[in-house]
Amino acid sequence: MRIARRSQDDFEINVVSLIDVLLTLLMFFVLTTTFVQQGHLKVQLPQASDQPQPVANNALVLIVDRSGHFYVGNNQVLGTDEDALKKAIRAIAGEDTSRPVLLRADGMTPHQSVVTAMDALGQLGFSRLSIATTPQQQGASAQ
Repeated sequence: MRIARRSQDDFEINVVSLIDVLLTLLMFFVLTTTFVQQGHLKVQLPQASDQPQPVANNALVLIVDRSGHFYVGNNQVLGTDEDALKKAIRAIAGEDTSRPVLLRADGMTPHQSVVTAMDALGQLGFSRLSIATTPQQQGASAQ
């Protein structure tokens, strides 16, 4: 009795299903990727010098106090939301968005209040923003 020996077949891998899986993953990553848009609000960072910087005469002064209340000039904004702040800024500045803005915030102001003020200014079209600082007093300890 003779046992027939099988001929060895060529080994092959079917890559069509692998390509389908790779294309599906590629499409998933492309569609779920978020693209960051850079803001158009130019911020002048404070300088580390002892010399005070002059404030423009026509600068719009926006103040945020310790509890997060907004003041445009010397007038308190009624309400703490962004819409009330935008209405108050529009009432004082009008349509002049080329006017420089000086943002003064208390050192203990919640960060969200400052960001809300900056966002409102950016949405209204203001692009010249300066953040006011005070020089650290010698002998004063940081708390």
